[in-house]
Parts: sequence; C-alpha cells; structure tokens
Amino acid sequence: MRFSRRSTDKGYPPCEQTKGKRDLETELFHIGLVFVAAGIGIGALCFFLFQGRMPQLPCIMSTVMGLYCPGCGGTRAAAALLRGQIFLSIWYHPLIPYSAVIMGGFMVTQGLHRLGVKRIKGWKFHNWYLYVAVIILVANFLIKNMLRLVWGIIM
Repeated sequence: MRFSRRSTDKGYPPCEQTKGKRDLETELFHIGLVFVAAGIGIGALCFFLFQGRMPQLPCIMSTVMGLYCPGCGGTRAAAALLRGQIFLSIWYHPLIPYSAVIMGGFMVTQGLHRLGVKRIKGWKFHNWYLYVAVIILVANFLIKNMLRLVWGIIM
C-alpha cells in the first residue's frame, strides 16, 4: 500500500495520484483501532482467565547478564498507568506514558475529526515522535543499568 500526503507530488493530477491510496494518518488510525480492540480483548481474556493474577516470567537478559533489558518495567508501567499512578508509571518505564499520550492524542483527535467535529483537526504523524521514543528508550536503559551496576540500586 502506498501512502501520500499531497495530491500534487510528481506532477500527477490530484484525482489520478490519490486514486486507490490512503494517507498515512488513515492507515495509522486503522492500525490503532486494531491495537485498541486487541488490547481490550487480551486484557479481558487475561482478567477472566487469571483472575487478576498474571504469571510472571523472569527477564532472561537480567537473569543471564545482570542487566536490565530496554523493555524492563514496561508491563509494570502499563499496569501503573491503568491504575492512574502516572509518576510510578514514568519511574518504571517512561516510554509507556509517552506512548500513551502520543497514541491517545492521535487516536482521539483523528477519531473526532473523522466523526465530523469541525473544530478538531486530527494530529498528523511526525518522525520526531519516533526519535523522542528512541531517545527515551536508550536513556531509560542507560540510567537504570547505571543505577544497578554503579550504585547497586535494583528496580
């Protein structure tokens, strides 16, 4: 599937170039709807199957190498965020609340725009969202492992 933002790229008339194409925001909105539906379904399934007691698997990187992996704390951060403990969620893994704000804002504004709310213009995707996410991921990995290895602080 090809994406386009402008109808005048490559000199084609607007009707020919956008024919059969959807813009990036539409694709991301549809993917977001699938993830939201899957998250609700998996969350409900886990809640009813495990009665709120999720089995926890050990982190292989932490067990073998003695380091936190870049994703360590993600599940705890998501659970804390769902309980409304925003600062605890940031402490566990700052990428989770950042992603929730970016994805939530995108989905809400795009949804309202698509429902016809004229005063709301849907957020557009920008590459810097991903650059900030990578910076947060790397900084979280370095800081947590420095705390563990240098000062012996275990999260």
